Amino acid sequence: MSEENYLLKGQRKRMVEDLKDKGIRDAKILDAFAKIPRHLFIGKGFEEWAYRDQAFQIECDQTISQPYTVALQTELLNLKPGDKVLEIGTGSGYQAAVLAELGAEVYTIERFKQLMETAAENLRNTGYTQVKLFYGDGWKGLPDHAPFDKIIVTAAAPEIPKQLLLQLKPGGIAVIPVGKTSSSQKMLRIKRNEDGSYSKSSHGFFRFVPMLKGKT
Repeated sequence: MSEENYLLKGQRKRMVEDLKDKGIRDAKILDAFAKIPRHLFIGKGFEEWAYRDQAFQIECDQTISQPYTVALQTELLNLKPGDKVLEIGTGSGYQAAVLAELGAEVYTIERFKQLMETAAENLRNTGYTQVKLFYGDGWKGLPDHAPFDKIIVTAAAPEIPKQLLLQLKPGGIAVIPVGKTSSSQKMLRIKRNEDGSYSKSSHGFFRFVPMLKGKT
């Protein structure tokens, strides 16, 4: 193993310990973070930043979320192997890789074509070729592929996107940051009940790029 790979592996291990300290308890999620090379999902030359618990700017003025945010959203999904999951906002592909590593059937949609192509390459290079990528408007979701067991949104919606909730199976869970200000959004966990109603809970405040309509 090269010195560089050894150092990155050590940084990844420290990242996982940091996630434990911040309250992430699911061993399978921690194992996924220990395995996936996050530095391959950010721009070349910035590897030294990859395992710090901070967001990082990527192409198209978008961001890769900080590891704790990715871990918390994943934990809130209560994933089971084989779950059919819709991700809104592929970004560089890291969150999709985490979901795939945990055994989910991942459908992910990105509104920036250039970013979708980069994510496809990143996922291919790291072995997550089973992830299904789509170029389109995340607000519309993927109704032709619905219903989904879980939905995860990686951009801030000013309001709960009802069109996406309709694509959840009864008993399904959506995790969505919601807020009308750019400085802070509330992380919501929304469950579609068997009778068609919804129940929600709040899990702290975060800062995401806005969830925009259309594609580019």
